[in-house]
Amino acid sequence: MKLATLRDGSRDGQLLVVSRDLARALPAPITTLQAALDDWPQAEPRLRECFDALQAGTAAGSFAFDPQQAMAPLPRAYQWCDGSAFLNHGTLMQRAFNLAPIEGVEHTPLMYQGAGDDFLGPCEDIRLPSAAQGIDFEGEFAVVVDDVPLGCSAQQALGHIKLLVQVNDVSLRALAPREMRTGFGFLQAKPSSAFAPVAVTPDELGPAWRDGRVHLALHIQRNGQWFGHPDGGEMNFGFGELIAHAALTRRLGAGTLVGSGTVSNAQRSAGSACIAERRAIETLDHGAPRTEFLQFGERLRMEVFGADRQSLFGAIDQRVVQANG
Repeated sequence: MKLATLRDGSRDGQLLVVSRDLARALPAPITTLQAALDDWPQAEPRLRECFDALQAGTAAGSFAFDPQQAMAPLPRAYQWCDGSAFLNHGTLMQRAFNLAPIEGVEHTPLMYQGAGDDFLGPCEDIRLPSAAQGIDFEGEFAVVVDDVPLGCSAQQALGHIKLLVQVNDVSLRALAPREMRTGFGFLQAKPSSAFAPVAVTPDELGPAWRDGRVHLALHIQRNGQWFGHPDGGEMNFGFGELIAHAALTRRLGAGTLVGSGTVSNAQRSAGSACIAERRAIETLDHGAPRTEFLQFGERLRMEVFGADRQSLFGAIDQRVVQANG
Protein backbone atom coordinates (compact mmCIF):
# COMPACT_ATOMS: atom_id res chain seq x y z
CA MET A 1 0.00 0.00 0.00
CA LYS A 2 1.18 3.51 -0.79
CA LEU A 3 0.11 6.72 0.91
CA ALA A 4 0.76 10.41 0.28
CA THR A 5 -0.42 13.77 1.60
CA LEU A 6 -1.99 16.36 -0.70
CA ARG A 7 -1.23 20.01 -0.10
CA ASP A 8 -4.63 21.56 0.65
CA GLY A 9 -3.70 24.69 2.62
CA SER A 10 -3.88 23.03 6.03
CA ARG A 11 -0.91 22.17 8.20
CA ASP A 12 -1.32 18.42 7.85
CA GLY A 13 -2.83 18.14 4.37
CA GLN A 14 -5.24 15.53 3.02
CA LEU A 15 -4.25 11.88 3.18
CA LEU A 16 -4.27 10.10 -0.18
CA VAL A 17 -4.07 6.47 -1.18
CA VAL A 18 -1.80 6.14 -4.23
CA SER A 19 -1.65 3.39 -6.83
CA ARG A 20 1.42 1.18 -7.00
CA ASP A 21 2.62 2.83 -10.22
CA LEU A 22 2.11 6.29 -8.67
CA ALA A 23 -0.24 7.24 -11.51
CA ARG A 24 -3.56 7.59 -9.64
CA ALA A 25 -4.65 8.74 -6.20
CA LEU A 26 -7.80 8.62 -4.12
CA PRO A 27 -8.78 10.71 -1.08
CA ALA A 28 -8.44 8.45 1.94
CA PRO A 29 -11.37 7.81 4.29
CA ILE A 30 -9.14 9.16 7.09
CA THR A 31 -8.18 12.83 6.98
CA THR A 32 -4.47 12.72 7.86
CA LEU A 33 -1.68 10.19 8.12
CA GLN A 34 -1.18 10.99 11.80
CA ALA A 35 -4.83 10.17 12.46
CA ALA A 36 -4.38 6.85 10.67
CA LEU A 37 -1.27 6.01 12.69
CA ASP A 38 -3.02 6.88 15.94
CA ASP A 39 -5.51 4.06 15.27
CA TRP A 40 -3.66 1.85 12.77
CA PRO A 41 -5.51 -1.43 13.49
CA GLN A 42 -8.77 0.21 12.47
CA ALA A 43 -7.35 2.49 9.77
CA GLU A 44 -5.15 0.04 7.88
CA PRO A 45 -7.97 -2.21 6.55
CA ARG A 46 -9.93 0.83 5.34
CA LEU A 47 -6.91 2.27 3.57
CA ARG A 48 -5.99 -1.07 2.03
CA GLU A 49 -9.53 -1.44 0.68
CA CYS A 50 -9.07 1.87 -1.16
CA PHE A 51 -5.65 0.77 -2.42
CA ASP A 52 -7.05 -2.51 -3.75
CA ALA A 53 -9.82 -0.61 -5.54
CA LEU A 54 -7.24 1.69 -7.14
CA GLN A 55 -5.25 -1.29 -8.31
CA ALA A 56 -8.37 -2.90 -9.75
CA GLY A 57 -9.43 0.30 -11.50
CA THR A 58 -12.76 0.36 -9.65
CA ALA A 59 -12.15 3.30 -7.30
CA ALA A 60 -14.67 6.07 -7.81
CA GLY A 61 -13.27 9.58 -7.53
CA SER A 62 -9.66 8.79 -8.33
CA PHE A 63 -7.48 11.36 -10.07
CA ALA A 64 -3.98 11.72 -11.54
CA PHE A 65 -1.35 11.84 -8.80
CA ASP A 66 0.90 14.90 -9.02
CA PRO A 67 4.04 14.79 -6.81
CA GLN A 68 4.35 18.55 -7.22
CA GLN A 69 1.23 18.90 -5.07
CA ALA A 70 2.47 16.51 -2.39
CA MET A 71 3.64 17.47 1.06
CA ALA A 72 5.90 15.16 3.03
CA PRO A 73 3.84 12.00 3.66
CA LEU A 74 3.82 12.98 7.34
CA PRO A 75 4.15 16.79 7.16
CA ARG A 76 5.02 17.13 10.84
CA ALA A 77 5.87 14.46 13.35
CA TYR A 78 5.88 14.31 17.12
CA GLN A 79 9.38 12.85 17.01
CA TRP A 80 12.19 12.49 14.44
CA CYS A 81 15.09 10.34 15.61
CA ASP A 82 17.89 9.99 13.08
CA GLY A 83 20.53 7.32 13.42
CA SER A 84 23.90 6.71 11.83
CA ALA A 85 23.58 3.03 11.03
CA PHE A 86 26.17 2.75 8.23
CA LEU A 87 29.53 2.48 9.99
CA ASN A 88 31.41 2.86 6.71
CA HIS A 89 30.28 6.50 6.59
CA GLY A 90 31.61 7.28 10.05
CA THR A 91 34.86 5.43 9.44
CA LEU A 92 35.57 7.43 6.29
CA MET A 93 34.87 10.72 8.06
CA GLN A 94 37.12 9.80 11.00
CA ARG A 95 40.01 8.70 8.81
CA ALA A 96 39.84 11.68 6.47
CA PHE A 97 39.48 14.41 9.07
CA ASN A 98 41.44 12.84 11.94
CA LEU A 99 38.41 12.62 14.21
CA ALA A 100 38.66 10.72 17.46
CA PRO A 101 36.92 7.32 17.32
CA ILE A 102 33.64 7.06 19.21
CA GLU A 103 33.78 4.44 21.92
CA GLY A 104 31.38 1.52 21.47
CA VAL A 105 30.08 2.66 18.08
CA GLU A 106 30.19 -0.92 16.78
CA HIS A 107 27.72 -2.03 19.45
CA THR A 108 25.55 0.99 20.24
CA PRO A 109 23.88 2.99 17.44
CA LEU A 110 24.51 6.71 17.14
CA MET A 111 21.31 8.75 17.11
CA TYR A 112 20.22 12.37 17.52
CA GLN A 113 16.79 13.93 17.91
CA GLY A 114 15.98 16.19 14.97
CA ALA A 115 13.21 18.67 14.26
CA GLY A 116 9.94 17.11 13.12
CA ASP A 117 7.78 20.23 12.96
CA ASP A 118 8.57 21.44 9.43
CA PHE A 119 9.24 18.64 6.96
CA LEU A 120 9.55 19.55 3.27
CA GLY A 121 7.64 17.99 0.42
CA PRO A 122 9.47 16.21 -2.41
CA CYS A 123 9.56 19.17 -4.77
CA GLU A 124 9.87 22.05 -2.32
CA ASP A 125 12.89 24.30 -2.60
CA ILE A 126 15.59 23.99 0.03
CA ARG A 127 15.64 27.60 1.28
CA LEU A 128 18.67 28.58 3.34
CA PRO A 129 20.34 31.86 4.34
CA SER A 130 23.88 31.34 3.06
CA ALA A 131 25.83 28.94 0.87
CA ALA A 132 28.79 29.60 3.18
CA GLN A 133 27.08 27.37 5.75
CA GLY A 134 28.24 24.30 3.78
CA ILE A 135 24.97 23.04 2.30
CA ASP A 136 24.90 19.27 1.93
CA PHE A 137 22.31 16.58 1.26
CA GLU A 138 22.07 13.18 2.94
CA GLY A 139 20.17 10.37 1.25
CA GLU A 140 18.50 8.13 3.80
CA PHE A 141 15.70 5.69 4.50
CA ALA A 142 13.41 5.97 7.51
CA VAL A 143 10.55 4.10 9.13
CA VAL A 144 7.31 5.31 10.69
CA VAL A 145 6.11 3.40 13.74
CA ASP A 146 2.95 3.02 15.78
CA ASP A 147 3.10 3.15 19.59
CA VAL A 148 6.32 1.48 20.75
CA PRO A 149 6.55 0.43 24.41
CA LEU A 150 9.46 1.32 26.65
CA GLY A 151 12.14 -1.35 26.56
CA CYS A 152 10.95 -2.85 23.29
CA SER A 153 13.36 -5.46 21.88
CA ALA A 154 14.80 -5.19 18.40
CA GLN A 155 12.76 -8.18 17.23
CA GLN A 156 9.54 -6.78 18.68
CA ALA A 157 10.33 -3.39 17.18
CA LEU A 158 10.08 -4.76 13.65
CA GLY A 159 6.38 -5.39 14.24
CA HIS A 160 5.85 -1.71 15.05
CA ILE A 161 7.12 -0.52 11.64
CA LYS A 162 4.07 0.51 9.65
CA LEU A 163 5.57 2.57 6.82
CA LEU A 164 8.87 3.20 5.06
CA VAL A 165 9.91 6.58 3.67
CA GLN A 166 12.83 8.07 1.73
CA VAL A 167 14.58 11.15 3.09
CA ASN A 168 16.91 13.99 2.15
CA ASP A 169 18.31 15.00 5.53
CA VAL A 170 19.74 18.42 4.68
CA SER A 171 22.89 19.31 6.64
CA LEU A 172 24.97 22.45 7.06
CA ARG A 173 28.53 21.24 7.38
CA ALA A 174 30.09 24.55 8.41
CA LEU A 175 27.83 24.72 11.46
CA ALA A 176 28.03 21.09 12.55
CA PRO A 177 31.54 20.92 14.11
CA ARG A 178 30.85 23.42 16.88
CA GLU A 179 27.50 21.85 17.73
CA MET A 180 29.11 18.41 17.89
CA ARG A 181 31.84 19.69 20.23
CA THR A 182 29.29 21.07 22.69
CA GLY A 183 27.90 17.61 23.30
CA PHE A 184 24.34 18.93 23.03
CA GLY A 185 23.71 17.67 19.49
CA PHE A 186 22.60 19.32 16.27
CA LEU A 187 20.32 22.34 16.02
CA GLN A 188 21.28 24.97 13.45
CA ALA A 189 23.24 22.41 11.41
CA LYS A 190 20.07 20.41 10.71
CA PRO A 191 17.43 22.45 8.84
CA SER A 192 14.20 20.94 7.55
CA SER A 193 14.44 17.44 6.05
CA ALA A 194 12.64 16.58 2.81
CA PHE A 195 10.73 13.42 1.96
CA ALA A 196 9.82 11.54 -1.21
CA PRO A 197 6.10 11.88 -1.98
CA VAL A 198 4.95 8.41 -1.01
CA ALA A 199 5.17 6.33 2.16
CA VAL A 200 4.89 2.57 1.59
CA THR A 201 4.01 -0.40 3.72
CA PRO A 202 6.93 -2.86 4.05
CA ASP A 203 5.19 -5.51 1.92
CA GLU A 204 5.55 -3.22 -1.12
CA LEU A 205 9.28 -3.97 -1.13
CA GLY A 206 8.81 -7.74 -1.34
CA PRO A 207 12.10 -9.59 -0.67
CA ALA A 208 13.99 -6.28 -0.68
CA TRP A 209 12.65 -5.71 2.85
CA ARG A 210 14.38 -8.17 5.16
CA ASP A 211 16.30 -8.08 8.45
CA GLY A 212 14.88 -4.61 9.06
CA ARG A 213 16.76 -3.20 6.08
CA VAL A 214 15.91 -1.80 2.64
CA HIS A 215 17.99 -3.87 0.22
CA LEU A 216 17.68 -1.42 -2.67
CA ALA A 217 19.90 1.22 -4.23
CA LEU A 218 19.25 4.90 -3.58
CA HIS A 219 19.95 6.72 -6.85
CA ILE A 220 21.22 10.27 -6.40
CA GLN A 221 21.83 12.94 -9.03
CA ARG A 222 23.33 16.39 -8.60
CA ASN A 223 22.39 18.74 -11.42
CA GLY A 224 21.44 15.76 -13.57
CA GLN A 225 24.78 14.01 -13.05
CA TRP A 226 25.25 10.72 -11.22
CA PHE A 227 26.46 11.12 -7.64
CA GLY A 228 25.85 7.68 -6.17
CA HIS A 229 23.63 4.63 -5.89
CA PRO A 230 24.52 3.09 -2.50
CA ASP A 231 22.43 0.17 -1.29
CA GLY A 232 20.46 0.35 1.95
CA GLY A 233 21.17 -3.28 2.77
CA GLU A 234 24.61 -2.51 4.25
CA MET A 235 23.19 -1.04 7.48
CA ASN A 236 25.26 -2.26 10.42
CA PHE A 237 22.22 -1.73 12.63
CA GLY A 238 18.82 -2.63 11.22
CA PHE A 239 15.72 -0.55 11.90
CA GLY A 240 14.65 -2.96 14.63
CA GLU A 241 17.85 -2.21 16.52
CA LEU A 242 17.51 1.54 15.92
CA ILE A 243 13.95 1.58 17.27
CA ALA A 244 14.95 -0.50 20.29
CA HIS A 245 17.80 1.94 20.96
CA ALA A 246 15.42 4.91 20.90
CA ALA A 247 12.91 3.10 23.12
CA LEU A 248 15.39 1.93 25.76
CA THR A 249 14.22 4.46 28.36
CA ARG A 250 10.97 5.87 26.93
CA ARG A 251 7.95 5.05 24.86
CA LEU A 252 7.77 6.17 21.24
CA GLY A 253 4.47 7.69 20.17
CA ALA A 254 2.64 6.70 17.01
CA GLY A 255 4.04 8.69 14.10
CA THR A 256 7.63 8.72 15.37
CA LEU A 257 10.13 8.54 12.50
CA VAL A 258 13.46 6.73 12.86
CA GLY A 259 16.10 7.37 10.20
CA SER A 260 18.98 5.24 8.97
CA GLY A 261 21.51 8.00 8.55
CA THR A 262 23.44 8.50 5.33
CA VAL A 263 23.34 5.40 3.15
CA SER A 264 26.94 4.32 2.66
CA ASN A 265 28.64 1.33 1.01
CA ALA A 266 32.18 0.04 1.38
CA GLN A 267 32.40 -0.47 -2.39
CA ARG A 268 33.62 2.85 -3.83
CA SER A 269 31.86 2.24 -7.17
CA ALA A 270 28.51 2.80 -5.41
CA GLY A 271 29.35 6.47 -4.98
CA SER A 272 28.06 8.44 -2.03
CA ALA A 273 24.78 9.72 -0.60
CA CYS A 274 26.24 12.98 0.69
CA ILE A 275 28.91 15.46 -0.33
CA ALA A 276 30.79 15.20 2.96
CA GLU A 277 31.50 11.52 2.37
CA ARG A 278 32.77 12.17 -1.15
CA ARG A 279 35.02 14.91 0.22
CA ALA A 280 36.32 12.46 2.82
CA ILE A 281 37.19 9.95 0.10
CA GLU A 282 38.90 12.68 -1.94
CA THR A 283 40.91 13.71 1.09
CA LEU A 284 42.07 10.14 1.66
CA ASP A 285 42.92 9.64 -2.03
CA HIS A 286 44.30 13.05 -2.98
CA GLY A 287 45.14 14.84 0.27
CA ALA A 288 42.35 17.40 -0.02
CA PRO A 289 38.65 17.56 -0.94
CA ARG A 290 37.74 18.51 -4.49
CA THR A 291 33.94 18.53 -4.51
CA GLU A 292 32.26 21.75 -3.37
CA PHE A 293 29.19 21.88 -1.20
CA LEU A 294 25.91 22.98 -2.78
CA GLN A 295 25.44 26.45 -4.18
CA PHE A 296 22.19 28.30 -4.80
CA GLY A 297 20.53 27.25 -8.04
CA GLU A 298 21.67 23.62 -7.89
CA ARG A 299 19.20 20.73 -8.16
CA LEU A 300 19.06 17.35 -6.44
CA ARG A 301 17.19 14.20 -7.33
CA MET A 302 16.90 11.04 -5.21
CA GLU A 303 14.90 7.97 -6.20
CA VAL A 304 14.58 4.25 -5.44
CA PHE A 305 13.41 1.66 -7.95
CA GLY A 306 11.87 -1.69 -7.14
CA ALA A 307 12.47 -5.01 -8.85
CA ASP A 308 9.93 -4.00 -11.51
CA ARG A 309 12.01 -0.83 -12.21
CA GLN A 310 9.11 1.35 -11.11
CA SER A 311 9.77 4.20 -8.71
CA LEU A 312 9.00 2.94 -5.23
CA PHE A 313 8.60 6.15 -3.21
CA GLY A 314 8.54 8.65 -6.06
CA ALA A 315 11.40 11.12 -6.45
CA ILE A 316 12.78 13.86 -4.26
CA ASP A 317 13.49 16.62 -6.80
CA GLN A 318 14.59 19.91 -5.24
CA ARG A 319 16.39 23.17 -5.95
CA VAL A 320 18.63 24.95 -3.47
CA VAL A 321 17.69 28.63 -3.21
CA GLN A 322 18.49 31.57 -0.98
CA ALA A 323 15.91 32.32 1.68
CA ASN A 324 14.37 35.78 1.45
CA GLY A 325 15.16 38.04 4.34
